Amino acid sequence: MPGRWILMTLVTEEANKSRSKNEEHLNWSVQCVLSDVPSDLVIHINNIRYRLHKTIEIAASPLSAIRRERKKDHFPLLLKCGLLQRLCSDSEDPAVEATPVALHDIPGGEEAFELCAKFSYGITISLSAHNFVPAICAAKFLRMTEAVSKGNFVMKLEAFFETCILQGWKDSIVALQSTRKIVGWSENLGIVHRCVETIVDKILTHPSKVSWSYTYTRPGYSGKQHRSVPRDWWTEDVSELDLEHFRTIISAIRSAKEIPPPLVGEALHVYACKHLPDPSEAQKPESSDPTAEEALAGQRRVLESIVSMIPIDHGSVSGSFLLRLLRIATLVGASPSAKAELVRRSGRQLHEARVKDLLFPSPSNPKSYDIDLVEAILENFLAQFRRHAPRADAERAVISMRTVAHAIDSYLQVVAKCASTPVSRFVDLAEALPEVARPEHDDLYRAIDTYLKEHPELSKEEKKQLCRMIDCRKLSAEARAHAIRNDRLPLRTIVQVLFVEQERAAGAGDRQDSPRHEENNLQGGVHEHAKYILEDAEHNGETKSAEPKGRREKATALGRARSMVGRMGRSRSGAEGRTGREEVEITEDGLGNRFKA
Repeated sequence: MPGRWILMTLVTEEANKSRSKNEEHLNWSVQCVLSDVPSDLVIHINNIRYRLHKTIEIAASPLSAIRRERKKDHFPLLLKCGLLQRLCSDSEDPAVEATPVALHDIPGGEEAFELCAKFSYGITISLSAHNFVPAICAAKFLRMTEAVSKGNFVMKLEAFFETCILQGWKDSIVALQSTRKIVGWSENLGIVHRCVETIVDKILTHPSKVSWSYTYTRPGYSGKQHRSVPRDWWTEDVSELDLEHFRTIISAIRSAKEIPPPLVGEALHVYACKHLPDPSEAQKPESSDPTAEEALAGQRRVLESIVSMIPIDHGSVSGSFLLRLLRIATLVGASPSAKAELVRRSGRQLHEARVKDLLFPSPSNPKSYDIDLVEAILENFLAQFRRHAPRADAERAVISMRTVAHAIDSYLQVVAKCASTPVSRFVDLAEALPEVARPEHDDLYRAIDTYLKEHPELSKEEKKQLCRMIDCRKLSAEARAHAIRNDRLPLRTIVQVLFVEQERAAGAGDRQDSPRHEENNLQGGVHEHAKYILEDAEHNGETKSAEPKGRREKATALGRARSMVGRMGRSRSGAEGRTGREEVEITEDGLGNRFKA
């Protein structure tokens, strides 16, 4: 019916077959096309067949004054696409009603082709940063250039890219993200380079000049309350990028040397939180699961890339973050070189660690802890203080060592509760710290006491090995009071605590005029006598089995030791009394009961 104008809907054959199942397949329409014009071009893309037209001749329409002056109007698909012109000329066959053309390798697939076809038919299309990349790649593939037709699709897309996408922050991020589906074409057309360039330029912009919208969801931050732009405003949006694009941007930022290393470290931290598993929740996947193994390989690539991107500057990332990465490295099976680098860098910042940062699960037994790894980190920490340093640095080193010692002793308290922790590994880690690192031994005492409590089957020698590390002179009054009543300790340790307790009590007064020689002789005699008491008790009472007779003999020996310490106190008080001082005398009976004389 020539001259009659109706609305015609153009659909694919796949859509015709499934019209009743899914109406969403009817996704594009052509206006002002005669319904009785037969299709003379069939485009095959994957499983979809498009019935289109090489050219469409339309009679004059009352809808347009311009068209009234024309006898014919053309909406040529062929005249816009240089590739289709060549393919159709090569396959012209008068016997074939419609020319078939296969475009299975068109970049962007069916959606990108539909955008190009709509443009050729004069249909309004909606472009955004999400569909720009597939559209321009498909248009380049179809050769919709100015050499084929003036005002063609490629030129309009490039103008849109330059004036709209590259001017916006989030649009540049989205466009760069979309290039990962069409990597080769995006690289060859320079889209990736131009997106990266504009993103880096915006990151290097001073925060006071940032006027575009960005994503920033830090806890406790409110844009309404904070009028100034935070320095790390860009980190969350950049963390959405593919690993290769993220690495390219970080490399460009570091090369510019305008962003401080801690800010680069913050970007790495945000990216790791988004793309790496939580080490406290993740578990190693079953080796037979190919999907999980593929995901694990991807996480391994991310982790190793992040490790390689950490700035060499000390403090560019926190110690807790390094230890978190090390725990994930163990989980995902990272390369030995990546683990070694994390151990080295974690050791340099071990003084920033918390106890929970050190709880690495053992590779052989997930329910136990990897003490060897913690000892390796500690060794790297101590290695940096073995060289000569200025006095100020030495003082800072002592402070750092004491902080680390507190963390290690707290860690020992945790691993002591694990039944599979061997005595040798426990002792090795505790003794790895130098003496200067522990001005007091309360934390170490708690760790050893916990181990004794959780491992009642220990032999006499193993208990001695543990308690030999305790310096009773470095215990607080509260710790000494607890140790004196602690039946889990070897008798030798309890007597040592009693000696220290008596010395502290006697030293509370001024002893400058006391007869030192007599006191030293007295202490020497007491220690010599106590030695025989201890040896006798250990021979008769301290055995692996907790027999009532052994316990009674140990209690008796302990009472004798306490009585001897009491006599030492009385003798010392008598000596001080002879110098004119009056002291309140403390004595004990044979059972260890203390009372004022």
